[in-house]
Amino acid sequence: MGEPGHEMGIPGNRQSDLKQSFKSALRSLLTACSKQDFLDIFSKFSRAEQELLYRLYTQVIVNLHQNLEDEFDAQCHETQVGPILDTVEELVEEQSLDPLFSDKTNVMDIANDLTTAKKSEIQMLTGLLQKAEEQNRQMEARISLLRKQTLDVSGTTNAIEKLKTGFSGYFEGNGNVPPI
Repeated sequence: MGEPGHEMGIPGNRQSDLKQSFKSALRSLLTACSKQDFLDIFSKFSRAEQELLYRLYTQVIVNLHQNLEDEFDAQCHETQVGPILDTVEELVEEQSLDPLFSDKTNVMDIANDLTTAKKSEIQMLTGLLQKAEEQNRQMEARISLLRKQTLDVSGTTNAIEKLKTGFSGYFEGNGNVPPI
């Protein structure tokens, strides 16, 4: 949905540059040994054996080169390197065309924005802490009240028992025991 080339899979400059750089580096690594160097290494062999070994070496290098390129392409495809690089390329192009985009990032603006964000975060966390402390105070007050009520209930129970004992003693002396 971006540029028409992107939809058809035509690689952008960054993707092409990446692949070209890889192939160039691979080629220079795999062709580091010249034919003369190779023949010098196997100088104790006959000329026919050297040629045979060199052809075998060349086939191995060509196959290795192709396998490494194929593996690189497969990894690029699997990790979506092409579309990502195309997106980066589009963003860079858009920013370079945008007259309001500044190439120079103002570090002080970033520092101020970060400071403001951190201050807001501190205020929010302080508010949460105060709210949690208030809830703790309310819980402690509630626990204290419940403990006091428990003590009051046990005191009331003791008073009732004393009254029962007192009434029982009074009525026993009169011969009439009320049903309790």
